[in-house]
Amino acid sequence: MQTNIKKIDASSAKPNGISSEFKHFLSDIEDLVAQATSLTGEDLSKVKRTLSTRIDAAKHSLEDLSGNVAQKAKASATATNEYVHQQPWVAIGAGAAIGLLVGYLVSRRD
Repeated sequence: MQTNIKKIDASSAKPNGISSEFKHFLSDIEDLVAQATSLTGEDLSKVKRTLSTRIDAAKHSLEDLSGNVAQKAKASATATNEYVHQQPWVAIGAGAAIGLLVGYLVSRRD
């Protein structure tokens, strides 16, 4: 029995890469389930182990990805905080402009 399973690499995952990895994961799961329905004994045990391994790899990939996203969000918040402290009037002006724009758009809706 041969299965086409590849490990997910979260460090190189991009938004489109994530959806394609998820589609590959689902395809692998469907293939394994289809194979498992006609198997017995040792072959069925192999499919179960393979399925378990694939699910664990997907879990670890998502954990790594969420860690990367959290790190990037923290870095962005730190950079924004530093910028606002270095250029407070620019930040105030940008906030006021955005507030005026949102207020204008909301008032047009009524």
